[in-house]
Amino acid sequence: MPQLSDLLYTVALQEVVGSTQRDIAQICIDSRRVAANALFVALSGTQTDGHQYISTAIAQGATAIVCQKMPDHLHEQVSYLQVADTAKALGIIAANFYEQPSQQLSLVGITGTNGKTTTATLLYRLFADLGYTCGLISTVEYRIGAASYPSTHTTPDALTTNQLLADMVAQGCDFCFMEVSSHAVVQQRISGLTFAGAIFSNITHDHLDYHGTFDQYIKAKKGFFDQLSPAAFALSNIDDKRGAVMLQNTAANRYTYALHAPADFKARILENVLTGLVLQIDGEEFYSRLIGEFNAYNLLAVYGAAILLGEPKMHVLTALSNLNAAEGRFDTIYSPQQNLTGIIDYAHTPDALQKVLETLNTTRHDKSQIITVVGCGGDRDRSKRPLMAKTACQLSHRVILTSDNPRSENPERHFTRYASRHTTRTRPKNPHYQQPPRSNTHRRSPRPSRRHHIAGRKRARKIPRNQRRKTPV
Repeated sequence: MPQLSDLLYTVALQEVVGSTQRDIAQICIDSRRVAANALFVALSGTQTDGHQYISTAIAQGATAIVCQKMPDHLHEQVSYLQVADTAKALGIIAANFYEQPSQQLSLVGITGTNGKTTTATLLYRLFADLGYTCGLISTVEYRIGAASYPSTHTTPDALTTNQLLADMVAQGCDFCFMEVSSHAVVQQRISGLTFAGAIFSNITHDHLDYHGTFDQYIKAKKGFFDQLSPAAFALSNIDDKRGAVMLQNTAANRYTYALHAPADFKARILENVLTGLVLQIDGEEFYSRLIGEFNAYNLLAVYGAAILLGEPKMHVLTALSNLNAAEGRFDTIYSPQQNLTGIIDYAHTPDALQKVLETLNTTRHDKSQIITVVGCGGDRDRSKRPLMAKTACQLSHRVILTSDNPRSENPERHFTRYASRHTTRTRPKNPHYQQPPRSNTHRRSPRPSRRHHIAGRKRARKIPRNQRRKTPV
């Protein structure tokens, strides 16, 4: 059982009340899970303030409290540790508690608006095929070796992340590939982690409900690269206009990849069809089952990272050519009886949706049609919704708008105010459909008389019961 003083190593303490020479059995950020001899970290979250639950944590058996402001009443048998930022302190404390697991394997983080899940998943599968035991922390799932666990967040809290990494180390993992969201950077969820490398994919309109402005969103992404050590590598998409910004002021070794601009890792698309991509990467012709220019960038990022991690070029290209896309990322379903192809893609931003639909338009047959089913989650960035509707209407023959997961919003009002704005101005000769009730989205899709391509919002998963709303049809 570690001593409190050991857990506080490198934590910037402002004030200490009580002894630091006590055993700590667990670290908690949820007062309901506190047991005897626990260290409770009071986080100031977006929904609630952990400082309100300090007394509850002590009643449950906590013997040490990390806080940003001292409680009015101090218990004699409890140690209080005041810091400027409890979220940042939590990352350091968690890393110390689990014996610095990120330093015992090679941790690579991937950030960007689009492409994080595909890049992280491809890296995991690539290195597994190359003979390594690997871990994965992504939007779709967490993986420790071959075992898969449900994902709760794109980037979990610092305590969960370190526990996952410690389990990976215990299972003999050599690498972990991890999505790093902008929320995670701002909320200090990656505090205390040691990264072997970082990858930047791109940045487009998203999460402005949280960050406020696009500049703040860029700053959040860049904050990840600003934390890297001189021993790490920073690999950035230089075709993105903010790609160079990510590399400014980083202490890491800087590398770039691109399809168009001069870069350390270059690729050229030779063929782009629904059966896959043919690329030329660093002078070698390469085939992939993945589709679209956006996946060419993902593949090139994976290739560059693998080379920077010391893998032989031809081994990487051979293994990479056998990989499939991540779940819900341009998944293809084909029905020869109905002459219909379904595409399921997690296109959750205007830019991602545009790239998917442009790919379908360039690869489809002349007589085929594109029916797009698209939605945006409730209680999230509302400013991107009209842009998503406009993009869908411009690049599709028919559009079905759905409320997706409305959360606390009224599903019938979710799309109404901007669906009519774009469906009446764009492609006026083609029918568009507005479909608020999520449960009937797929049943209402028109029966195809010719070959169709359907671009969906994402692979459907269960919505938590407390977030469901009954909507009259």
